[in-house]
Amino acid sequence: MNKVSPLANTHKLGLHGNYKTRTGADLLVIREISNVKIFQLSKYKMSNMDLSNFVLKGYNLPTKAGLSSGNNSLRIQWHAPNMWMIISEDKNIMHELEKQCPASDFAITDLSHSRAIIEVIGHNALNVIKKGSPLNLNNFVKNNCAGSVYHGITISLDMINDDPFTLYIMALRSFADSFYHAITDASLEFGFKAI
Repeated sequence: MNKVSPLANTHKLGLHGNYKTRTGADLLVIREISNVKIFQLSKYKMSNMDLSNFVLKGYNLPTKAGLSSGNNSLRIQWHAPNMWMIISEDKNIMHELEKQCPASDFAITDLSHSRAIIEVIGHNALNVIKKGSPLNLNNFVKNNCAGSVYHGITISLDMINDDPFTLYIMALRSFADSFYHAITDASLEFGFKAI
């Protein structure tokens, strides 16, 4: 059985919106992030494990609200006290998690088939989010993450880079089409290339 990406029938490649008046970095780039593993890592309340020694592919677990760590192929997002979302291109990331996270201290839940992720790149990426979310993005910088809503759809937002702005926006798979249309409609003003 082959995995079908959440936006397989929705994401249309090409140039859209006000692209004729935009050049280079002014043009947004939108793509679906698929073929990744997504895990929710939860530390049990009774666990006494010291998280300062936890390192996953060279990155520590963020321990403060609103922080994330990693690179383009691995993201670790703080979601709540003692709860993280791990997004990885490495198909064997589960084995590394199981080595470092004993079942007596952690619950590891595979959410790979239940989420849709859109990457938005460009100088106007934050303006796209501001059009549909009440989140204050004035101080949002690289390796910040937040949970919010976007046109009534619950999202997780993670800033991968701030030059140019690169955002991972994640929503439940069941809302993928509505989520995608809300993001792309907000992007039409700026012009975007769907890749």
